[in-house]
Amino acid sequence: QVQLVESGGGSVQAGGSLTLSCAASAWRNTMCWFRQAPGKEREGVASIDQWGTYRYADSVKGRFTVSKDFGKRILILQMNSLKPEDTAMYYCASGGSIAWTDLLSPAPYSTWGQGTQVTVSS
Repeated sequence: QVQLVESGGGSVQAGGSLTLSCAASAWRNTMCWFRQAPGKEREGVASIDQWGTYRYADSVKGRFTVSKDFGKRILILQMNSLKPEDTAMYYCASGGSIAWTDLLSPAPYSTWGQGTQVTVSS
């Protein structure tokens, strides 16, 4: 059973940056960062598959970057130019081979971390 542990969340002012990390006990074909704000559905933020294909939510394009540290088995989410609407619990998830159209959908992902809170103040 793959285990995922997120870290790096915190509080930051609008315009600031945070780097989230997800330590994985093993790599799966597809890894993704999701977020969920209170009262809202969980949404895909940034994904990367085994071929190096990226997909980003429109709301974070140009501000967030997802990457892998293969040696340490860490999935990284660099978040720049943060906005108050980025405030949410951020989760790391892993899954098998997932169609590009479903990369940001939570349904295909079988393993989830416990989440790390990101709060952006105006």
